Amino acid sequence: MLSRSAFLHGHSAVRAATARTASQLSTNGTRTSFQNIFVQSRNSHYNSKSDDVNARPPVTIPQLRKLYKNKTPISMITAHDYISGMLADRAGVDMVLVGDSLAMVSMGHESTSEIDLNDMVYHTRAVSRGVKSSFLIADLPFGSYETSPEQAFDSAVKMIKKGNAQAVKIEGGKELYPTIKKLTDFGIPVVGHIGLTPQRQNALGGFRVQGKTAKSAVELLENALAIQEAGCFIMIIEAVPDKVGSLITEKLSVPTIGIGAGPGTSGQVLVQLDMLGGFDAFVPKFLKRYSNYLETNVNAIKTYSDEVKSHQFPSTEHTYSITDDEFAKFQDLVAKKGY
Repeated sequence: MLSRSAFLHGHSAVRAATARTASQLSTNGTRTSFQNIFVQSRNSHYNSKSDDVNARPPVTIPQLRKLYKNKTPISMITAHDYISGMLADRAGVDMVLVGDSLAMVSMGHESTSEIDLNDMVYHTRAVSRGVKSSFLIADLPFGSYETSPEQAFDSAVKMIKKGNAQAVKIEGGKELYPTIKKLTDFGIPVVGHIGLTPQRQNALGGFRVQGKTAKSAVELLENALAIQEAGCFIMIIEAVPDKVGSLITEKLSVPTIGIGAGPGTSGQVLVQLDMLGGFDAFVPKFLKRYSNYLETNVNAIKTYSDEVKSHQFPSTEHTYSITDDEFAKFQDLVAKKGY
């Protein structure tokens, strides 16, 4: 098990990922090849982030460690496109997650398991264009990492190289130890996810609260300890009793981000469209709505449509003008050409 000081000072895999320099990675053939991909991709991404002189400094893993050390809650929110990424970044959240929840809230699928890696890379790249400072994480979707550590490595490289993600998130526990260790050994930051794991909701019997018995809660803790030992630098705990979320957080030496796990975790995450009131097909108990996106925007579009039909839009203030002289010339030319 990692000690708290080991996390705060950084173990070698995560330290290598955050430093982003060639000297911090092994120079054998395979690692050198990935190192070039990782360093070039991140340098390109951060150069683009620095264009806005008014932007916050980029959030880094060491800064997240500092928040954790100081017991400052960490804020995370999802994003699915350029605009939602920009909104999250301008709001000043610490971390932006391109979650596979976008399969439901953005693409209209019935579950998160219907999205594939190419879809996730596409959306992550779009979000990255709007995120200037927040730390950007992307889900590896169902079917993109379970076969082998090698499959997960290939998927993670694609997500970082083409999607501009800074870390990848995978769902599961101790069975993913070899996978997480391979990724972190090669300098890929990994976010874990335990509790309710939506990609496995069929096996779990649907979207159900996890860890409600002593036995199942112990299993959650054991899974958390295992993926921490494998190298996760942070992990999400979803849909567990608040006391269970708090105790698991106390036993770990890395931050936890709760979603339906109570106030005792190191931080919180919500799906952006959920908390804005933009998705009403499924409303979990843990959701707090901070806006009424659907009603506000439906009303706005309806007003626009009504104004079009009643000739109220566009008005003079929304149109371009031409001088009377030029318009008269235009009419003469039309007449002469016989149009």
